[in-house]
Amino acid sequence: MTAPITISAAMDSFLRTIASARSLNTARTYQNGLNAFRAVLVQKKIDPIIKPVAELPEDSIAWLAISLKDHAPTTERLYLTAVIRFFEFLTAENLSPINLSRVRLLVLQRARRPGQRLPQFPKTAIENVLDYAETLSIRNAPNDLEHLRNLRDRAFLITLADTGLRVHEACNLRRGDLDWNEGQAIVIGKGNRQAVVRFSKRAQAALKDYLSIRSSLDGSSGKPLSSLPLFARHDRGAGRKVKPMTPTTGRNIVSQRVLEALGQDAVGSITPHSFRHYFVTRILQSSGNLKLAQELARHKNIAITQRYAHLSDRELDQGYFEVFEE
Repeated sequence: MTAPITISAAMDSFLRTIASARSLNTARTYQNGLNAFRAVLVQKKIDPIIKPVAELPEDSIAWLAISLKDHAPTTERLYLTAVIRFFEFLTAENLSPINLSRVRLLVLQRARRPGQRLPQFPKTAIENVLDYAETLSIRNAPNDLEHLRNLRDRAFLITLADTGLRVHEACNLRRGDLDWNEGQAIVIGKGNRQAVVRFSKRAQAALKDYLSIRSSLDGSSGKPLSSLPLFARHDRGAGRKVKPMTPTTGRNIVSQRVLEALGQDAVGSITPHSFRHYFVTRILQSSGNLKLAQELARHKNIAITQRYAHLSDRELDQGYFEVFEE
């Protein structure tokens, strides 16, 4: 007769599954969540190393929620999500007769909702950086490599602002991903979801300028043009090879050009993700269409897009003075 699987063994099996399918950061979060769950079980005199997983109480997730009240609400939600996924794993593998509906209800009743913060970003400062980026194509450069970097950085910043791409999505693009006739590219975004991203004429023009100057480098790579990165490294480490940019390089580009455009005090106030906030807010302020903004930003939940649907300071000022200064 096969010995029953213990809670600890089931957790280890679940974490191996997560590690093989999810990112390192996600796997680490799940590990931390289950470690907190183990500690709660031990406090309740349930030894995960001995107790069969089939006898795991559904109420145990409520015990975890109570134990996490001293943690930040976001940490609480992450850890509870990890344990819910563990319970789903148990039912999918027929390891425990858990009532998932009741588990979710217990979490809903006891978990706190993390406070929602409006996305903050310096809109005017971003527009000043974009104005500066436009000048990079005509700036005097000491050598051809520096001129190539200028054109790349101009195209990169404008692309972030006009497409809403996340930095890792932009860095993962290949030349063949972009359909120049349609002005679109298919990307694999957050949650491993495939989506269509639109490119403005301004972004396409900047990309064409950059790729035109890069043509001799691409042509000597020995690889099909379609397989080459849209944004490449241009440093000593890359040499004459066409290597894709990393997200770290993307963040460094933003920091460097913010420094040049706005000065040292502005460094850190604008990140690659700031351009995504700028993108979503521009759509909302121009169209007022929340659904359009959701689809173009590729937000799975419209509640995320809703956070951007707040009045700008200028609109608040105008409304205030219309009321009090008539």
